Amino acid sequence: MTKKQEGVVRAALELLDERGAEGVSVRGVADRLGVRMNTVLWHAKSKARLLELMADAIVDEVAPDGLPEDWRERVHELARRYRRALLSHRDGAVIVAGTHVAEPGTLRFADRMVEALLAGGLGEREAAWTCWSIVYFALGLAQEEQTADRAQGEALAAALAPGGYPALSRVGAHLADASFDERFEHGIGLMTRR
Repeated sequence: MTKKQEGVVRAALELLDERGAEGVSVRGVADRLGVRMNTVLWHAKSKARLLELMADAIVDEVAPDGLPEDWRERVHELARRYRRALLSHRDGAVIVAGTHVAEPGTLRFADRMVEALLAGGLGEREAAWTCWSIVYFALGLAQEEQTADRAQGEALAAALAPGGYPALSRVGAHLADASFDERFEHGIGLMTRR
């Protein structure tokens, strides 16, 4: 990525943090930079491409240093760092989930994750699919966390109250539990059991 392209992406991420995903536009980035829209489009080509570059920049925030040696601990730590990168930007998970990026930051992260899974003895297909599972799980939970509303728990409780869903009613308190850190660790633990 060129320095000017990095500046466009940085401005777009600042706009994301201020206004959310709905507030990101090529015009908004141009206004923030004090340039014409054509200048932004020269570096990003389209809004879709701008979103891809933003997604890659978010994932590229996953620090590669200081990872544990043990493969399972390394997978867990990479997943935690991935989630933190998503959560570090308002609607970061929405931006990353809405793109299909084959850019350097995203590829480096995936390569590290697959490398750790292969080191744990997973076959090639299992390593690839487990990487996908971890990414999709982290994206979904981060999106939920970024849009969490206490009223949703109340709505769930009211929907379960009539008793039409006995199994869900039985576990309803756990479904409404908003301890995202614990839910995340539980899910990653399930995906790395062997």
